[in-house]
Amino acid sequence: MLLERNDSPPSGALLRLRGVTKRYTSGTVALRDVDLVIGRHQFVSLLGSSGCGKSTLLKLISGLGQPSAGTLDWPAAPGGARRPELSFVFQEPTLLPWATALRNVALPLRLAGLDRGEIEERARRALGTVGLAGFERAYPRELSGGMKMRVSIARALVTRPSILLMDEPFAALDEIARTRLNDDLLALWQEQRFTIVFVTHSVFESVYLAQRIVVLAARPGRVAADLDVDEAYPRSPAYRTSAIYAKHCERVSAALESTMTAESAR
Repeated sequence: MLLERNDSPPSGALLRLRGVTKRYTSGTVALRDVDLVIGRHQFVSLLGSSGCGKSTLLKLISGLGQPSAGTLDWPAAPGGARRPELSFVFQEPTLLPWATALRNVALPLRLAGLDRGEIEERARRALGTVGLAGFERAYPRELSGGMKMRVSIARALVTRPSILLMDEPFAALDEIARTRLNDDLLALWQEQRFTIVFVTHSVFESVYLAQRIVVLAARPGRVAADLDVDEAYPRSPAYRTSAIYAKHCERVSAALESTMTAESAR
């Protein structure tokens, strides 16, 4: 069942955004008055047209940028200001071309100054988790696009984050690789219980993956709809062809279309 959200996430608030606005020095207002609560262990998808501020919102959550107005609070932290451990998966894998898969995954742990033995053990385990056991010595040039993205995800997970931010990570992949990675990501999320905030342009991908879909209106970005996808996990391939999946996609598409119609009327 797909519902409009009117309350805070039942799993407990991990992050609260209040009146978040982002204005760049050029004068462009990317986001305006964004109010959003993200719960613990949730899978939240940010959906919207190009330029609506989805990636900007991820960067503000990650600390790679600061809001021009408004606040981002982490209720579980003392004073609500300290971010939990988080990782960011970008649109491109951004791997070091001269480093093996193992060394790419190990990089965050090396920067953190962990013991060498623990670094290698955790990096190997992370690669195994994403289905790349046996590829530890492979270089990025020797890997397919989907495999490189798996290395990028392993590098993000090796730090054991509480929140995983993903900015259209599968957009450049073929449909088969994208479908497999969707399923593998859901399995990892269910197993490890972190929070995911996932940016996508795809209604179909968001409905398959997410518990909640936050639809952003065109620039300046703001929350136009906040919808629950109340379907059980794991979500099997049969779900993709079911009538209920089609119904969810229609509802989300209508919400997205309404933001575009409102923009064209301005």
